[in-house]
Amino acid sequence: MKRFIETHNGKAYDMIVIGGGISGAAVAYEAASRGYSVALVEKGDFGAGTSAATSKLIHGGLRYLANFELGLVRESLKERKTLENIAPNFVNPMPFLVPLHKTGVRNKWILEPGMIIYDMLSYDKGFTWDKSKKLPWHRLLSRKEALGMEPIIQAEDLTGAILYYDCANLNPERLTLAFVKSAVRHGAEVANYTRAEDFIHEAGAIGGVVARDLLNDKTTNLRGKWVINCGGPWADILLGVARGKAGSGHIRRSEGIHLVTRKITNASAAVGGLTPSGRPCNLIPWRGHTLIGTTDREYVGNPDQYCVTREKIEEYIGEVNAAFGDPGLVKYEEIVYAYGGLRPLVDDQTKDVYKSSRKYEIFDHANEGMPGLVTVEGGKYTTSRNLAEHVLMTITKQWAQQRCATGSVSAKKPLAGCEIRDMAAFLSSAKTKNRDFDETGLDYLARMYGTELDRLLSLARSEKPLAERLNADGEMPAQAVYAIRNEMAQTLTDILIRRTGLGTLGYPGNAVVEQIAQIAARELQWNQARLDRELENAKKAISLPG
Repeated sequence: MKRFIETHNGKAYDMIVIGGGISGAAVAYEAASRGYSVALVEKGDFGAGTSAATSKLIHGGLRYLANFELGLVRESLKERKTLENIAPNFVNPMPFLVPLHKTGVRNKWILEPGMIIYDMLSYDKGFTWDKSKKLPWHRLLSRKEALGMEPIIQAEDLTGAILYYDCANLNPERLTLAFVKSAVRHGAEVANYTRAEDFIHEAGAIGGVVARDLLNDKTTNLRGKWVINCGGPWADILLGVARGKAGSGHIRRSEGIHLVTRKITNASAAVGGLTPSGRPCNLIPWRGHTLIGTTDREYVGNPDQYCVTREKIEEYIGEVNAAFGDPGLVKYEEIVYAYGGLRPLVDDQTKDVYKSSRKYEIFDHANEGMPGLVTVEGGKYTTSRNLAEHVLMTITKQWAQQRCATGSVSAKKPLAGCEIRDMAAFLSSAKTKNRDFDETGLDYLARMYGTELDRLLSLARSEKPLAERLNADGEMPAQAVYAIRNEMAQTLTDILIRRTGLGTLGYPGNAVVEQIAQIAARELQWNQARLDRELENAKKAISLPG
């Protein structure tokens, strides 16, 4: 992939997408796969904002049943199956263990009917292309079975547990990147570190955007018939620019913090707890560690100034420990990594953002004098592909007399790098063909790179130092070269926490960081000042707040 903004020649597009998170990436792919000419600009790196700040799950939204949002749950469950099909290396079944107690809201008589409805709404979950990804129905466990499976759960007042299945998302950043790559494969032109600074108003309509290439500090006019605002937590700020005044007032921002710590659960299942304030708290197995998430609190302020603080982490640790009845379960000094982000919510006047809907809304701004501009607000990772279909429906209804669009194919074709029909056979073949690499590392890399694995390993074989094992997952320096040459990585942080997993289990040590930095400096021709700045930024991004 190459940043089109550096060589843009004045080409006009059918659609310009602002925002390279999962929503923008899905919209760009949906549009390009239907034959439209598409440009996508992202002011940071692809998937660096909200899309990276997830619990690494693809789920139906069991808790949305409590709000009677049956339509959202059904849509999520359907899209869960679709993502299992089109991204089989990233999306995999994961068991969830929910303890049941005699008192409180988590008792059998409340949760069991909800699980029956959840299973009924996912009636087609067995129709996966790879039959190994078929999700079982839920089942009840006795008290003895629950404690035997996971001793960490509170024994007091325990009557048993529910075991049900959703899906894990190994690496949301790379799954978002797969959507971007799929868009490019169908002709879309994309650029990260390119900010939409203004809108082009002409003939009473929005006719494009003024985009600034932040790496070269140059502005370019991008013209298009439609501009699609997928700015996530920044969407209302972009609308303010388009209107020439303050934001739209539709978006509420919810802060979600996640912690990665030592492995503190016994089984391969995620374990569900309930904080004193009544919010779910999950302990999720991930890469030999435990991922804990998430908070859900309203954030008021400039989203560009958001950051995770030690105070917020310690406050959440207290809630997690209370949820599992063990004041020493999670300790600050045992956390290896913490991350957070802002979720865009449709403002439905609920007092608590936890209860705000995760539905999305699509606004056509023609009725306020800005035809050609569409804004997407709200939504969740799992339903982003379907959201993109609805965006295209909104646009093509008005375009019907001018151009006939092809139907959607995004649910029927694997994403770029994910062309795998039998995951077990693919993993077995990868290990058989590449016996010069460690099996454990191959399993992880095969899931991260899918059918691009051979290209990565060929690069690793070309220079012996590039094949050096850098962590327990078998990651290697070759990934940095691959990220720069093929995946538009522009910074050291891009490489460490979005193209690879080298930085997402904590600071990997000066030797590893400096080794990757030297590769990036050579590939991207950084001078010493730029190299020093990249090292400082990366350490800040990975390290826990002081």
